[in-house]
Amino acid sequence: MTTKTAIVIGAGISGLTTAIYLQRSGIRTLVLEKNANPGGVSTSWKRQGYTFEGGVHWLIGAKKEIPLHQIWLDTGALQDNNPVHFKDPIYTLVDKQGSMPLFRDLHGLEITGLRDRLALWSVRFHLACFKNFHQPIKDLRGLKVRNPKPFSILEYLRMLPAVLITPFLMAQSARGYAKRFKNIRIRQLLAAVVEPEINALSLIYTLGTFQVGDSGYPKGGSLRMAQNMADTFIRCGGEIRYRTTAIEFSHEGKQWSVRTKEGELTADAVVVSVDARSAIDTLFKEPLQDSWAKKMRLGLKTTQCMFLGVGVKADLSSWPRSMQIVLPHPLLAARHTYETLVVNNYANEEGYAPEGCSVITCLLHGPTYGYWKTAEEDGSYSSKKKEVMADFIEAICEVIPEIKDAVAVTDMATPLTYERYCSTFEGSYMTDWPPLRRLYHAPVRYRDGLYFTGQRTAYSGGLPPAAQSGHTTAQTVCKDLGVEFVGVG
Repeated sequence: MTTKTAIVIGAGISGLTTAIYLQRSGIRTLVLEKNANPGGVSTSWKRQGYTFEGGVHWLIGAKKEIPLHQIWLDTGALQDNNPVHFKDPIYTLVDKQGSMPLFRDLHGLEITGLRDRLALWSVRFHLACFKNFHQPIKDLRGLKVRNPKPFSILEYLRMLPAVLITPFLMAQSARGYAKRFKNIRIRQLLAAVVEPEINALSLIYTLGTFQVGDSGYPKGGSLRMAQNMADTFIRCGGEIRYRTTAIEFSHEGKQWSVRTKEGELTADAVVVSVDARSAIDTLFKEPLQDSWAKKMRLGLKTTQCMFLGVGVKADLSSWPRSMQIVLPHPLLAARHTYETLVVNNYANEEGYAPEGCSVITCLLHGPTYGYWKTAEEDGSYSSKKKEVMADFIEAICEVIPEIKDAVAVTDMATPLTYERYCSTFEGSYMTDWPPLRRLYHAPVRYRDGLYFTGQRTAYSGGLPPAAQSGHTTAQTVCKDLGVEFVGVG
């Protein structure tokens, strides 16, 4: 019997998940990655002895009882070398009044008056509805599976309360949902969990994962996870070619080929694990004109950010791990005004900084791609990056005075950085999901022999959809090629 072959474009979380399952199922799989490291958008990097975490902030499926956990085990993402820490409180508000923690069970929230007591009760009710909610990991119908996952109607019935209130939550923004609280500090705390402009479903779902004891931080962060997955794939017999960029796809009949600078490669299946929104315009001889591609071009709204990392020659271990900082004076960056900053403090994370030193990071969300593109074109890109970083440090020093005169190294990524390294559309790291907006997805199977996975093929974005889409894509390829799908669990 002839061995089937596959090429996966991109060694991000979804690409590696797809590749591992394909390789384990007996399909000889090659991964092409344009960068020197795995992980894609979910990555971290070192600068002068300091590590900047640019990917995972919490991992859904870290708890063993959550079905998604099995994918993290199957792919080797979670191993003995990266045990998970479940932080609590999950965020701490830091303002002129002091500090106010947001615990996983919402205990300790500052409630003043009947309105806020009723608001907290309603939040607890919605979280109770999501107590048994999770993204089920299921097998495709008609697929031959080793160790199949049995279908349980009871599993779906337990999630029915969440399904029933989903339309209510999707019809309003997280900011609008938080307005039920009169206490402004509670609103500010909730704004740290998810971006305030996306729908409230994302807020309740995320809070729900914390409340059931999930969503922990794996030691070593995103790069350790990604490297674990890459190592697992190699041990299974797969091959990764780093610094290899896919230039164009073409096909003859059902056979698809991938052109690179090193030559042309063909396989029985080609899986596109780069941003589908970019791929439809850049990786084909002519931009795709299928109806879904046209809808994606018209309806896609991207989530963009500026990443700022600061290495500090000071011990910040007395400060909370994750903070929502209310600034004494607003920060103006790339024509956007920020009155609060979500800051992650890695002072207590082993290996992130030299002894007695610390690392803090911050994401400044906002549609700034056009601003930075113009700066690149007029030659002011580098100077404007330095200006934003300097203003950020000045703003943060007003709250954390230990940082003043102790900065050792800084690093900043703009949407253009994400575009350059990860080929993401408008430098975005996920799809924005505001209230009542429909998400336009690329199909898992585009045509016989060509598949999409990862960013833009599942709801919103992030690590859980990346892993789930990789699992689904691998099963779809196996089904089409007539190969038995092999997981581990």
